[in-house]
Amino acid sequence: MKNTANKEIKRINRTDNHIKGTSQAYQEQMILDMLGERNPIQPQEAPMKLYAATDLHSSNNYLAIIDENGERRFKQKLPNNPALILEALMPYKKEIAGIVVESTYNWYWLVDMLMAEGYKVHLANPVAVQKYSGLKHADDKHDAFWLAEMLRLGILPEGYIYPKEERPIRDLLRKRGHLVRLRTSLIISLQNIISRNCGKELDCNSMKRLKTNHVAPLLKDNEDLALAGSVSKESIDFLTRRIKEIESAVENKVKLQEPYSNLQTIPGIGKIIALTIMLETGHVERFADTGNYVSYCRKVHTKWMSNGKQKGKGNRKNGNKYLAWAFSEAAELARRFDSKAKAYYQRKKQQTNFMVAHNALAHKLARAAYHIMKDNVSFMPEKLFA
Repeated sequence: MKNTANKEIKRINRTDNHIKGTSQAYQEQMILDMLGERNPIQPQEAPMKLYAATDLHSSNNYLAIIDENGERRFKQKLPNNPALILEALMPYKKEIAGIVVESTYNWYWLVDMLMAEGYKVHLANPVAVQKYSGLKHADDKHDAFWLAEMLRLGILPEGYIYPKEERPIRDLLRKRGHLVRLRTSLIISLQNIISRNCGKELDCNSMKRLKTNHVAPLLKDNEDLALAGSVSKESIDFLTRRIKEIESAVENKVKLQEPYSNLQTIPGIGKIIALTIMLETGHVERFADTGNYVSYCRKVHTKWMSNGKQKGKGNRKNGNKYLAWAFSEAAELARRFDSKAKAYYQRKKQQTNFMVAHNALAHKLARAAYHIMKDNVSFMPEKLFA
């Protein structure tokens, strides 16, 4: 019977009697049906989805892959070598639905590499990823598989992957903040030296002047103190020049864009602070509401309550420390130079203390900044300080 079917198929192929609109394979199947040799077409099964995760460290990472049933398919500790990581992932590339990378201090290179290769990357928020405290043993392998398992279950707490193109200029502005803190520590140290030995006070702006040295005349009578003052003043001047250099580079490379251009209408916010807020916030649409944004800026208090009693506190440092600095700095400048902000600060200070009043003003400014960025409107003090 099989030979008969083959002869019939060959005969059909030699003639031009194809049924219009049907394929040759379909016609061959019809012949097999008529001869009783039906060869049922088996449906192809969809490839099984795989979920990968890597527990990243400074010099190595642990790669783990599971399937959609939670079965472990691959595990290996790898050095932080891009070629070796891609080689390990290559056999599973078509089936991998997503890769989890934990948001450690050095995640940039790995996320950028995987995204460039076409993988869907999920940045895990390590603060929100909690392990069961009763575990007796945990290691890198366990952590990697747990990240992959949370991705499979759809319960992975994810962080924001800041666009690669905008990341360098944001990090340059962060370096400016680092240099400012170093300069401030040197200024405070030098002020203490002058106060202890001369009984005088020298203000911060005088110490930062580049053209006039107000420090040397105060410490000239003692050789050792003069050297300490000279070294401190030279270091302060060096940092001041580098800070100005960074500010100039940032202002030339990036401009305040819509809807961030109105940030400078807020009291206490100048160009550098406005650029910091814009670059650290990213797309404001990623925040569901005002509360989420203000919490991200670390401008909300933390309190755990049960039955009307406080039962501890949460992680008050959870959020962006650079935005926390920006709005804290804006609050300090606003209370000095804006009458309405100063009046609000004074009312709060009389009710509580100066630190609570400062944080309350910073909270107000953060809320105002969110609405200004989201709605693209100017600052309206009557709404903020009513």
